[in-house]
Amino acid sequence: MSTGHDAVSVAEPQRPGWPAKLGPIVVPAGTVRLRPVRLRDAQDWSRIRLRDREYLERWEPTQTGDWTERNAAWAWFSQWSTLRRLAKHGQCLPFAITVDDEFAGQITIGNIVRASLRSAWVGYWVSSTLTGGGVATAAVALATDHAFTQAGLHRLEATVRPENVASLRVLGKVGYRKEGLFLRYLDVQGAWRDHLCYAITAEEIGDGLVTRLVDSGRATLPEQR
Repeated sequence: MSTGHDAVSVAEPQRPGWPAKLGPIVVPAGTVRLRPVRLRDAQDWSRIRLRDREYLERWEPTQTGDWTERNAAWAWFSQWSTLRRLAKHGQCLPFAITVDDEFAGQITIGNIVRASLRSAWVGYWVSSTLTGGGVATAAVALATDHAFTQAGLHRLEATVRPENVASLRVLGKVGYRKEGLFLRYLDVQGAWRDHLCYAITAEEIGDGLVTRLVDSGRATLPEQR
């Protein structure tokens, strides 16, 4: 899981690359696809988030209110409606991650700034039951390829706590490079935490990150099976 940062967003009238369905790509955990988040994801979203509190909370920004209340099924409507509004205005690309067509997490290309910058951050989380199965790696590859093609972006960055070794491995596998350390960057669990900044630009993806995963043997495409 990684977190993006807040900055001033400048949206263009159009919303290139949205909505979209991405994949499939096959990894050890199953067949991974990305699709727009849905209102009816509420129960699955809440069930995973409540179960995985210990796994997720240590990496996510501090928020007001109790974890159980913020991640109850009824709380999803507010998050979903906000994401949908931002997507309609071209400010984010909010995807659900599915594995074998079951909801498994989220990945968002957020804070999209266009004009001469064409930049955004990527943030993601995946169910703890799928850790090590290649799901996050596949999701980041799919989202990054889409961001640099249909969505017309030029640069993506991800910020990750240095202790989050699993997420750092995900970014390294798909080709993000470490740019530096942001000191006391984000309030996580009530304290200002350092974060490593990883980034990638359109010039660095070659034939695409999904192709890179397939060529490395970490994933296959359905027609290859």
